[in-house]
Amino acid sequence: MVKKVISMLFMGSIALALSACGNEQAGQNQQSTSSHIQANPAEAATAASYKTIFQNSVFLGDSITEGLSYHDILEEANVMGDAGKITELALEDIDDLTKRNPKHVFIMLGSDDLLLPPQITDNPMQYSLKYYEKLIEGIKRKLPEASITVLSVTPVTAEVEQETPAYKHISEYNHWLKELAAKQKIAYADVSSIASDDQDVYTSDGIHFKPKFYTRMLDFLKDQVN
Repeated sequence: MVKKVISMLFMGSIALALSACGNEQAGQNQQSTSSHIQANPAEAATAASYKTIFQNSVFLGDSITEGLSYHDILEEANVMGDAGKITELALEDIDDLTKRNPKHVFIMLGSDDLLLPPQITDNPMQYSLKYYEKLIEGIKRKLPEASITVLSVTPVTAEVEQETPAYKHISEYNHWLKELAAKQKIAYADVSSIASDDQDVYTSDGIHFKPKFYTRMLDFLKDQVN
């Protein structure tokens, strides 16, 4: 019941933002479908190769993670991403993750946690990291043979950061994520430079990403699954 209240409070606090993201993703869907129709054989082969390389992996996260399956870069079975997902609520996904029995787990959470309203916590970062650690420990217990990699929170554009000051804490949050990964003796991968080096990877909302961000990210991560 408490988690339901937390979820309702959080979702209410960012309802407008998520609505905008939803509209943006609807537009992405049309663009993505069009690009698939026009894709040449080489591009299709590349898409197939990612699905093969990461066939024993699961990416767990929020709407940023969801883009991997949304853009048909990975199969839905390899992606557990939901819009508005905060780290505390991701604890409920451990059983589903266990059933999928991946050899490699990539966690990409925290972007929505930074937007937690004061009705839930006056220190979103500390609140989030507490549950992030519980999530890692829970996955370790259920999937002791799986490798776990924590992915950095992706940056937003300067315009979005100006509009939503909570995003200014992304760099600091990533610092503590790296420390947490070291404490838990698991891998940490900083994927933020993929966005920082090329602003054209963003969709028009300045938060979510076009397919080329994900292909670059998977190229960066593929050594983790060899």
